[in-house]
Amino acid sequence: MRSFVALALASLVATPAVAAPVLIATGTLNGSSAGAGIDLSGLGYSLENGLAQNLLGGLGSGLAYGGGTTFFATPDRGPNALPYNPLIDNTTSFISRFQTLSLALAPAAGGTLPFSLTSQLTGTTLLYSPSDLFYGSGAGLGNDIAGHPLPAGNWVNTAGKHYFTGRSDNFDPTKNSGNLANARFDPESIRMANDGKTVFVSDEYGPYVRQFDVKTGELVRSFALPSELYVSNLSPSGATEISGNTIGRTANKGMEGLAITPDGKTLVGAMQANLTNDPVGTVRLVTIDIATGGTHEYALKLTAGSGISDIVAIDATHFLIDERDGKGLGDGTKAKVKNIYSIDLTGATDVKGVVDLKTVTNLSYVKNTGLFIDLVAALTAYGIPATAIPSKIEGLAFGQDVIDAAGQTLRTLFIANDNDFDPAGAGPNTFYVFGFRNADLPGYTPQAISPAPEPGTWGLMVAGIGAVGAMLRRRARWTLGALA
Repeated sequence: MRSFVALALASLVATPAVAAPVLIATGTLNGSSAGAGIDLSGLGYSLENGLAQNLLGGLGSGLAYGGGTTFFATPDRGPNALPYNPLIDNTTSFISRFQTLSLALAPAAGGTLPFSLTSQLTGTTLLYSPSDLFYGSGAGLGNDIAGHPLPAGNWVNTAGKHYFTGRSDNFDPTKNSGNLANARFDPESIRMANDGKTVFVSDEYGPYVRQFDVKTGELVRSFALPSELYVSNLSPSGATEISGNTIGRTANKGMEGLAITPDGKTLVGAMQANLTNDPVGTVRLVTIDIATGGTHEYALKLTAGSGISDIVAIDATHFLIDERDGKGLGDGTKAKVKNIYSIDLTGATDVKGVVDLKTVTNLSYVKNTGLFIDLVAALTAYGIPATAIPSKIEGLAFGQDVIDAAGQTLRTLFIANDNDFDPAGAGPNTFYVFGFRNADLPGYTPQAISPAPEPGTWGLMVAGIGAVGAMLRRRARWTLGALA
């Protein structure tokens, strides 16, 4: 059940009613009980670039609602803005993870916004496979990593726990990018299953869509996506990979967004940009039947932005998409296009199996049914300059209902940024909360989520595991039978 935040009687009298959709609260999250800039993974060692393995950042790459005040956030492949090895795009062995958050709304005592947002990190969950994964050897890349770049004493893999990481060279070069045994993982969106027991995470490297246990982080399933999304010639350098493929997804622009329909039966993944053979400004959406794994595929034309960063479900066929450019805080420019549009899949042509959309005649695209929020206009209206609006607005999640000053129910939409683990340059992990009424989003149906697990630290217990590291210094290969 969705929680309601009731206003005191005095607030009902003193505060005017909120028009929707409108900004009702903002908040930031910059640390945890472990300290400023630190998550709750318990990993107290340094990455290849010298930054901490437990660095807190990039929370808004993906954002999911878990019921009540609980949300889940995915940092992407880790901190790679610090140059140290361009041969692997400065990526590190940052372990893939999701963060459990408490984002609580309450009536504001004062200020220009009617609600305040209290944010807290309550848990960090590391993502792993129970079966072997393929890690790169580091040969010719300037790192003698022998399957992993860290000293044996810093190893975290154990028998039955093989962790996904952001290292761009953790792939099997004899297979295409859809190889489920690859250890490289770049989480970009997250959604909770309706039973509250697992989460689904989409990625850019494969692209992949994987399902993990919400408490332990164990991989329980991976979904096979349409083959035209994959690339055949892999490289730890994104630029080299782009130049080496004529079909498939563009490097670093894979499945950026992921939605789940309110009934919990269907996932909808959104590619960030066009496939190599497709017209520029066209993106593909993939629907996945969770029970059977069956897929369909549709094409959408972008409007003013350069790509899609996330997608959430209004109902079974209608969705909101986050279409944006790369301008704003973190890019050194003024934010320009950060738009939330509604779309409708009804009547769109199924293009599954089509390598090049230009070959399809009488193609019916997914319909853009209108602008829901112009984020730049909304934030500048509250005095936030365009230079202070994050360039990477990437996370969308419907949240808990609240009661406005007129006693009316407001639905909420949470919007988050990816700060690339660089708060000094790209600002803090920030959340913008918008309120809207049912009339603003006809057909909106909240996801039927079972009560979320009690928040806790699901991070890795690292004590005593260093001794097994040397045994695991090898290139691991994985059989896929466990995921059938």
